This record gives sequence, C-alpha cells and structure tokens, in this order.
Amino acid sequence: MTANIIKFEDRPNFDRGDGVSTALLYGKDNAEGTVFTSGFTTFPTGRAAPMHSHNCCEQVLIISGYGEVESGGVKTKLKAMDNSFIPANVPHRFNNIGDEPLTIFWIYGETNVTRTFTETGETVQHLSSGDKVT
Repeated sequence: MTANIIKFEDRPNFDRGDGVSTALLYGKDNAEGTVFTSGFTTFPTGRAAPMHSHNCCEQVLIISGYGEVESGGVKTKLKAMDNSFIPANVPHRFNNIGDEPLTIFWIYGETNVTRTFTETGETVQHLSSGDKVT
C-alpha cells in the first residue's frame, strides 16, 4: 500500500447547482481503510446551502472568503481559517456573505454520509444526484 495523492487540479468536481461545486477528496471509494470523508465546497457570492443535517459529525474549515454558519437560530460570521464542528443530526447551513467565492474544507466522521434537508425531511446520499443546493 502507498500514499494516495490527489493533485488540486485533478480532483473530481460535483455540480451542486446554483454555481456551487464540491470536490470529493477522500472517502470509501478512493481511500481503502479510511474512516472519514473529506473534500472542498465552493459557494459563489450570495449562494448558500439549504438548512440540512448529516448522519455523522462534520468539521468545516474556511479556506477562503467570508461566510456565515447558521445553526440553532444563531448566525456566526466566519473568515479564512475559522473552524466549526457540527454534531450528527444538527441542522445547519453555510452562506457566502462576501464579495468573492467562499471555499470550505469539510471532514465527515463517516464514509457513509447522508444529508437530510430540514425543509422537506428528504434524506439523500452525500454527493448523489439528489444532493443539490437548489
């Protein structure tokens, strides 16, 4: 077994709709033996994820831009290198409040990740065709 390297320019991108894109880095399909899932999501100016929760914990690090995380009725402004931890099943969302793209690095504490949309109650597999922001 050797190290698994992904060059930034070679990472696969997933179109989430409304200009939002996600790049999966590591997970069950490309990192044998991993116990987590990680990647980047980029939100254009003014774009946000809908309120949702996951079946596992999530850590989010702001890479660039200015954002806002909303959870439990509280909105907190974030900038590059600010970090958040969201426990499993806690509704939350990230919103780009700046004038440049907001890029976040996320790590889920599982390899089988789901997203449940708060408004509809619908649960979808992470990065499946139903995992959209629109």
